[in-house]
Amino acid sequence: MTLPTVLDDGDARAIDTHAHQPTSEFLHDAGGEMMKDAADRFGADLETDTYENMIAEYREAGVGRAVLLGWDAETNTGNPPVPNDYVAEVRDEYDDFFVGFGSVDPLKDDCVEEAVRCVEDLDLSGFKFQQIAQGFDPSDGAHAELWETIEDLGVPCVFHGGNSTLGACSAGGRGLKIKYGNPMLLDDVAADHPDLRILIAHPAFPWEKEQLAICQQKGNVYMDLSGWMPKYIDDQVLHYAKTLLKDNVMFGTDYPMIEPEPWLEQFAELEFPEPVQRKILWENAEAFLGLS
Repeated sequence: MTLPTVLDDGDARAIDTHAHQPTSEFLHDAGGEMMKDAADRFGADLETDTYENMIAEYREAGVGRAVLLGWDAETNTGNPPVPNDYVAEVRDEYDDFFVGFGSVDPLKDDCVEEAVRCVEDLDLSGFKFQQIAQGFDPSDGAHAELWETIEDLGVPCVFHGGNSTLGACSAGGRGLKIKYGNPMLLDDVAADHPDLRILIAHPAFPWEKEQLAICQQKGNVYMDLSGWMPKYIDDQVLHYAKTLLKDNVMFGTDYPMIEPEPWLEQFAELEFPEPVQRKILWENAEAFLGLS
């Protein structure tokens, strides 16, 4: 195993900003047929695993923490959510490894109240939104109260960026609309809510340039490299990650779809300078998440 040079000492220091449950709660229940479509398209399987195995795999690869994401796209998909209480329970059981992020469905009437409960009652550390699966435009003024509430709560948000493999090759993509993954829809949110910390998940294909422009212009917007193996990431994204946006880019996998060891091995081949490796692999995430 050839890890990035800053992980060669064996310390589990890296932080994965984008991990899902390896259990049926996400892969089967919340994912449903649209997740099966994605797995079939890319030759993956939806075999479940335990958290103990997941954490052992991460630590073997030099990763010490992971953000475990909630999921609620019930209104748009009809699939049950990954309950926020469940995310909090897993976080509590493995609190030296997981950082728990909740999810609220912006199309539900109680989304604002649930957001408050996630932070004030469950002590979750942020929120995950998947606009394509959830079927909403984050720039729509109908969601302003939700963004204002999360801004007041002082926790960050992860938003999906770019296309989605959910529903891939099914008739009509199971009704999912990829336009909601355009990061330009987050530019309004970032401008109107300057104290809301936003992490755009994934190199936002086919809108990578728009994503880079927003991250460069909005000081409250960041991006991660999850969902793509490094050798497939656009060259311009990698150039910006190494230079102008070295303080804004973070490591992420999209586990269990992508596992940490092969991702980190490919990242090592990019030969980023060691100070930039540290920023991308853990320092930027520590600052964004408020970790010591």
